[in-house]
Amino acid sequence: MDDGGKVGVAVLGTGRMGAAMARNLAAAEHDVRVWNRTRERAEPLRDAGVTVAATPAEAAEGAACVLTMLTDAEAIEGALDGEDGALAALGPEGLVLQMGTVGVEDVGRLGELVEGAGALFVDAPVLGTKQPAEEGKLIVLASGPAGAREGTAPAFEAVGRRTIWLGDAGSGTRLKLVAQNWVMTVIEGLAETIALARALDVDPAKFLDAIDGGPLGPAYAQIKGKMMIDGEFPPSFTLKGARKDVRLVLDAARSADLELALAPAILERFERAIELGHGDEDMAACIAATQAPATI
Repeated sequence: MDDGGKVGVAVLGTGRMGAAMARNLAAAEHDVRVWNRTRERAEPLRDAGVTVAATPAEAAEGAACVLTMLTDAEAIEGALDGEDGALAALGPEGLVLQMGTVGVEDVGRLGELVEGAGALFVDAPVLGTKQPAEEGKLIVLASGPAGAREGTAPAFEAVGRRTIWLGDAGSGTRLKLVAQNWVMTVIEGLAETIALARALDVDPAKFLDAIDGGPLGPAYAQIKGKMMIDGEFPPSFTLKGARKDVRLVLDAARSADLELALAPAILERFERAIELGHGDEDMAACIAATQAPATI
């Protein structure tokens, strides 16, 4: 970190979330280098003053921290490890900020990989999707060594409106999976409620109006409910991504000897909607499974 608090940050993964985070880091005047497996998708970031690297190692060269926002633990491991991996170029005591959604067991494996290379591992998934990411208003669920906190502040402050520190690495992922279980339950419950309204010849917009502004009417229901009513699903968080997270929730529950009743049913509905061709649309498209003809 220099006297002005500016740092070199490597962002690995420039999908909807990673690209927005890279833009906000650049807007905060940090030195940002990005890498994406499909380089063409990272190129538009040049307009924001971001350098596009050919490999994760090139992105991490000279950086104080590496931020990963990749699909899953396998992708993260691939971007960190090996001759062209970010850990090969990250300096001693460098920081790796794992900010995607992974499984409970994945965190331990990634932490061992990072610490084995002499770097500090911070598990810091986020709450929020495309719009909060673009606005720099994510909630960061940070966990890791106390000595890493000061070094993470410049990056976390650029991408989020709030950072919650939770303890040892892995605590962030556990809370994220708890939150995702709630989100998936809400989204599927909303889909079935709107489908029920239509089946009973009730205008679903009247339902949203009835709960608006009260304790039963979170803003999330209004946003996703309107998408379901309109039948238009521009992706903020895709249904395929939601399916992955439900699977991670179920894995975490099994590892804790907890049997969940709703999550398996939600997974089945998400699978059905994906089979119907909605996997790359917003997860609100899960309503397609409820509205589709019943299958035997």
